[in-house]
Amino acid sequence: MDIKDIQNLIRFVSKAEVAEVSIKQDDIEIKIKTLASVPTQVASQQFYVPQQAPAAAQAPVVAQEANNSTESTQEENNNFITVKSPMIGTFYRSAGPGKDAFVNVGDSISNGKVLCIVEAMKLFNEIESEVSGKIVKILVDDASPVEYDQPLFLVDPS
Repeated sequence: MDIKDIQNLIRFVSKAEVAEVSIKQDDIEIKIKTLASVPTQVASQQFYVPQQAPAAAQAPVVAQEANNSTESTQEENNNFITVKSPMIGTFYRSAGPGKDAFVNVGDSISNGKVLCIVEAMKLFNEIESEVSGKIVKILVDDASPVEYDQPLFLVDPS
């Protein structure tokens, strides 16, 4: 079983919405646990975001500005290719602490270039580019949790 088979298995398990899967082939044993099997107390602590009440007079102005910026951002993003996470895990921009990032904004990439690492259950999976172009934006912070199909990078194919 190679890394592509394991990645496909992880995708399948995440789509099937099962809590845990265990597979044994020859001398290799793989156990996959989804976020559904993580205690809710731990998950709620990871994603706690403090809320602030907006000022009543400023709310309509802020909403209008947000709509304008969202529309212009969507138009810009239509020209770009979005590289998405193929699995659930932790996003890393480099191979280790203190090492250079695989890619930075403005870097030219080609098909097969390693863009980042997504760690899933102590397996470090190199995510390779499937397109050629230039990195326009990195959408995820280093060492942040990512979901399946979450956008990671914007690439300008021109």
